[in-house]
Amino acid sequence: MTEPRIETEQDAIRPLRDDIRFLGGVLGDTIHDHEGPEVFDLIERVRIEAFRVRREEVGRSAVARMLEGVDIAVALPLIRAFSYFVLLANLAEDLQRDRRRAVHEAAGEPPQDSSLAATYRKLDAAALDGAAVADLLADALVSPVITAHPTETRRRTVFDVQTGITELMRLRGRYAEGERERAEFELGIRRQVLALWRTALIRLQRLRIQDEIAVGLRYYELTLFDVIPAINAEVRAALRSRWPGVDLLPRPMLRPGSWIGGDRDGNPFVTPEVVRQAASRAAAVAFGRYLRELEELEKSLAQSARLVTVSARVAELAAAGYPDPAVHADEPYRRALHAIRRRLTVTAAHALDAIDGGSEAAAPPEPLAAALPARETEGAEPYPTPQAVLDDLDAIDASLRACGDDLLADDRLAALRNAVETFGFHLQGLDMRQNSEVHEQVVAELLAWAGVHRDYVSLSEDERVELLAAELRTRRPLLGPHARLGELAAKEIGIVRAARDVVAALGPEAVPNYIISMCTSVSDMLEAALLLKEGGLLDPGAPDVAPACSVGIVPLFETIEDLGAGAATLAAVLDVPVYRDLVAAKQMRQEVMLGYSDSNKDGGYLAANWALYRAELDLVEVVRKTGIRLRLFHGRGGTVGRGGGRSYDAILAQPAGAVLGSLRLTEQGEVIAAKYAEPRAAHRNLESLIAGTLESTLLDVEGLGPDAEPAYELMDELAARARAAYSRLVHETPGFVEYFRQSTPVAEVGDLNIGSRPASRKPTSSVSDLRAIPWVMSWSQARVMLPGWYGTGTALEEWIGGDADRLATLSRLYRTWPFLRTVLSNLAQVMAKSDLDIAARYADLVEDATLRDTIFGMITDEHARTVRVHAAITGNDHLLADNPSLAESIHNRFPYLEPLNQMQVELLRRLRAGDDSELVKRGILLTMNGLATALRNSG
Repeated sequence: MTEPRIETEQDAIRPLRDDIRFLGGVLGDTIHDHEGPEVFDLIERVRIEAFRVRREEVGRSAVARMLEGVDIAVALPLIRAFSYFVLLANLAEDLQRDRRRAVHEAAGEPPQDSSLAATYRKLDAAALDGAAVADLLADALVSPVITAHPTETRRRTVFDVQTGITELMRLRGRYAEGERERAEFELGIRRQVLALWRTALIRLQRLRIQDEIAVGLRYYELTLFDVIPAINAEVRAALRSRWPGVDLLPRPMLRPGSWIGGDRDGNPFVTPEVVRQAASRAAAVAFGRYLRELEELEKSLAQSARLVTVSARVAELAAAGYPDPAVHADEPYRRALHAIRRRLTVTAAHALDAIDGGSEAAAPPEPLAAALPARETEGAEPYPTPQAVLDDLDAIDASLRACGDDLLADDRLAALRNAVETFGFHLQGLDMRQNSEVHEQVVAELLAWAGVHRDYVSLSEDERVELLAAELRTRRPLLGPHARLGELAAKEIGIVRAARDVVAALGPEAVPNYIISMCTSVSDMLEAALLLKEGGLLDPGAPDVAPACSVGIVPLFETIEDLGAGAATLAAVLDVPVYRDLVAAKQMRQEVMLGYSDSNKDGGYLAANWALYRAELDLVEVVRKTGIRLRLFHGRGGTVGRGGGRSYDAILAQPAGAVLGSLRLTEQGEVIAAKYAEPRAAHRNLESLIAGTLESTLLDVEGLGPDAEPAYELMDELAARARAAYSRLVHETPGFVEYFRQSTPVAEVGDLNIGSRPASRKPTSSVSDLRAIPWVMSWSQARVMLPGWYGTGTALEEWIGGDADRLATLSRLYRTWPFLRTVLSNLAQVMAKSDLDIAARYADLVEDATLRDTIFGMITDEHARTVRVHAAITGNDHLLADNPSLAESIHNRFPYLEPLNQMQVELLRRLRAGDDSELVKRGILLTMNGLATALRNSG
């Protein structure tokens, strides 16, 4: 009997390397055929030399010499070639990830952590009480929120071609070498790669916010419409089967959101018209999908009344199905579904018209193809709510099951019922966001116009709170129909009123939250409430009626100081009776948003992460004292410097009591495409969010027990040391801003047409006013990755101080405390992507040699220190010892980064020497695009 062959590590990675070799060969053939042998030969020589650099056979200068002075007409295809090499390598890695998962499943291995299957096992082992589970999961919500500042550098056309190649590669993998089908798929791949080569990588125009809206919505048709309702149904069934006597998850747990079109913090392009467009286009996507599904169900549920008996409710619906009773007279389900489609067509028309006000400019870009013509909807009444639609669909479901037709009920009809329950009429909750400084200006103008107070800004905090609380109690509006306001105030009030119209048309879930950026005080929160009142979204109540607001008022605590004071701010606003009444009207639910980006830019990686954890601990204490139900909204970016990393690990790294069945988090940039562009990836990433939320809510995952307070005190000291080290470089070293601007492409990031918002909140040269995206992206391009690690090494090494017992304490906490393990793991990931030899080439762009040597010396010293202390604490012999898949990814992709970085430095040098030709600028943008794709994070 032959023993089963044991798969080696080389066996496991061979398919990946074969895929990369095949795709690289196809791209090479395409370049040779369409750019000529001279360009191809240069690209090939550079590629070979770059791999020699990785093997340390030659130094960095070898590639630099090859590219020095290269003609820009040759440089551009060279940059494009290496950008596409990277893109195709990413594609191969994604295929390998799916392949390995299938191998593990086929081998019968236990489910991996972050999967729902693994979570169910842990819940089963915990033997939890059903009533306690129901209480903890009351109003459960997991909401990924697509944000208004995407850093996705790929154009949609490039993205679509890549999707096509991915599918063809999957089909190719089903056949052996030499089979006819494999050859056909390979020919198709060659066609797609040629199309890719002939497609421009970068946009010539900056994205408009309307484009961003369309980009965000495309993920629903790609994956989310199918995947989200399916996961909701699966989780509900799994939990109810474990605790059958408890009504768990009466509402779908997974409900998505968006900032695109509602976030106007620093974005002057968000207007009342844009708010209406964002909401109406989202609603059109939802209605369009429902109508298409109803049309398909009409075709498939054609059972004859001679063969089945339907319920009275279905018979009633069937009677209203067609104006002509003879049409499909013998097919009650078909007629009933047509009746639902008639009413839903009218519902869509009424809702979209109510939002758009009949404006053609604001109309959805695509028609509701499955909507019925006006002559067929005459006399049909619109549905008042999504629940009314569900009631009719549920009637059809119950009738089918009563006849034993469960198989039919469990198919397309079940998917539609789940979708309507999840997405309603609105598809996604559109959050509103504005900066507290703007609120202050607008409220001051409103109060002055109404004669309430001439100089609101001059008031103390206590005086402001007293005035605002009184205004929130009165039904008198501040503005009459003929009020004359400045441009800013008129725009802000117009936006809130547009949101009011959206809520009236689509329901309160259409605009669930109003977020206050840079919130520092009680008055900041009450100012937002006053704007909501003036816009018609907050009802001040009456002597015997409490005030209420359908929109949640959400403070966003961003800087380290604001995070530290956040719990006190929340406790203080809850002491204001009118605000407490508003929270009570929302079943005592209060959401708080935590900002990862600005806190990191403010105080560095370790200090920011600990400030966030401390803020959560303090907020949990406020919950204990006040009796509110807290929901945290995590403003995470795609990169570690902006809170990125594995979402599952990040959720488990929260303190006890910080999740409680509810979690919202932002999804940004290229991370959105990586997670949600393909069904399997979308399912995997979304189930990991729910898995982490369930485990953090129902199990003890912090792991500290009685050692919690000593661990917290230790982290307090480490964070203070890390922040001091970071500040010495970023905030205290003379000339640091100049170094940053000269040694990175930050000035050029603003020209990369990846989003509608300006790179800075206001015209300034201050780091504090620079948006986090260009701050992080610029350091990433230069391969320093500074926001993801700087200051941590100093803090850890200073605290250890050569003491073996202190080192052992940190090692123990690393093994047992998810927070510290996640912080150090994410730090290792980002440091593994850094390359200080490449960074030195960027540092050479700094004109002042003394400044260059001083700052780059500080960076290199801290880098070495951080690597050294990380190894000591973790016991790992290299940064990615606990992440072999990322180590393999770097091994495969990073040789392609070498020419892109070297070429970027070369072109930056030319630009700054005075060659500001369009082709040189375009070449720089191309290198930025390629590096962002290669690093799989851009900001």
